[in-house]
Amino acid sequence: MSRSEAMGMGRRERDRQDVLFVTAQQLPKSQGHAFYKRLNRLLSEAGFDRDIEKLCEPYYQPTGTRGRPSVPPGVYFRMLMVGYFEGIGSQRGIAWRCADSLSLREFLGVPLTEATPDHSTLSRVRDRLPLEVHQEVFRLVLQLAAQQGLLKGKTVAVDSTTLEADAAMKSIVRRDTGEDWKAYVIGLMKKEGVIEKGDEPSDEEVRRFDKKRKNKKVSNAEWVSTTDPSARITKLKDGRTHLAYKAEHVVDIDTELILAAEVYHGDHSDTKTLCDSVMEAQTHLSEAGLEAQIEEAVADKGYHAAEQLELVTSVGVRTYVPEPKRRGESRLSAKPVEQQRAVKGNRRRTKTAKNKRLQRLRSERVERSFAHVCDTGGSRRTWLRGIDKVRKRLLTSALVRNLGLVMRKLFGIGTPRGLQGEGGSAGLMQLAWLLIAAMKNLWDTHARLGARPTESRLQLLTVGGPQEYALRSTGC
Repeated sequence: MSRSEAMGMGRRERDRQDVLFVTAQQLPKSQGHAFYKRLNRLLSEAGFDRDIEKLCEPYYQPTGTRGRPSVPPGVYFRMLMVGYFEGIGSQRGIAWRCADSLSLREFLGVPLTEATPDHSTLSRVRDRLPLEVHQEVFRLVLQLAAQQGLLKGKTVAVDSTTLEADAAMKSIVRRDTGEDWKAYVIGLMKKEGVIEKGDEPSDEEVRRFDKKRKNKKVSNAEWVSTTDPSARITKLKDGRTHLAYKAEHVVDIDTELILAAEVYHGDHSDTKTLCDSVMEAQTHLSEAGLEAQIEEAVADKGYHAAEQLELVTSVGVRTYVPEPKRRGESRLSAKPVEQQRAVKGNRRRTKTAKNKRLQRLRSERVERSFAHVCDTGGSRRTWLRGIDKVRKRLLTSALVRNLGLVMRKLFGIGTPRGLQGEGGSAGLMQLAWLLIAAMKNLWDTHARLGARPTESRLQLLTVGGPQEYALRSTGC
């Protein structure tokens, strides 16, 4: 009885002994995923693995030394690419997904006879490689995008969002005394005479008192998290108060490329980070050997600050930052002359029709980058502790998003889910399947008549698979 017959209806073996020996021909095989195949081809043509191995060589032991074989840096970065494209935020989830999928094994270059890296291996590689290496890999992708004509770099848009940290509010303690929240509230209860000094209230009594008391404020100057000291108490976009970080994107407003993805402490306001982010973007362009020069910076009114406007203007960048309505009289006359000049120049530019057009583009394209990186890319909730680790992960997600733009430019599809979405390319995919069925019928007809179909069509049907045929038939 064959294996297929043994697995038929009513014949499933409850307790089956595992096979002791499996030949290479018996190993399961996959046709691979069309998107990941194309992405691997793009990375190979760009010399991605060769370049990053040269960057990471100082942080690895020489070949032939004792110890466990190291994971190639190309596999590490590809696994993070999988996390972005599949919308997986945790390293455990990424490791499980790569181990479970045959097509992703092919993308990583890991054969079935070997185990894919686990989550702890990802952590060790990330800790081994400094932030500078991740920045260099980010610049390699910028070079690749520039070669495809996807980089202008003249006008950039800046905006920020919040990232929920991997720490709970219950982990905060007083900086001065080290007491936690419960001990702090019990002290207030004793101070107000609600309980006696020797009494120990229940958790319900503590919660009830804490809920009723007024003027509750939690300051980062007084409280710190024991789980992640780098996280700060922040009000998230959905209104919740949580420990968080601040992520800031600098986006090429013409091509939507992310030129800089910086992470700050959650209590850093937008009025203090505009110049740093713009200069970080210019540094990436310069270190990547690109001639692009940032000339204009667009931001919302939350970034308006005389000092920042003067700093950005001093490096030759024109600002388009709307001025918020403030109560009371303007104090501009009390500021230095350079800041007055920068504010007045920015005010004059924001009254033009060009500013309205740039603001519309900013709100559309920077928010789209946050939607891709943080929401569908799985980075809205960080599963890492420490600001440097969060910076590495966000920067990697940003470079993968840039790779997706390059894939969209070259092949028409920027994510593997683009082959599965409804409408658009999915409709073309359905049309491609109909064409495949029609070509198979045509082939059967030619076979009955003694003729043969053309070699290219037959090869697409039998070797490339339906996904490869769909990509070609849709012009990708």
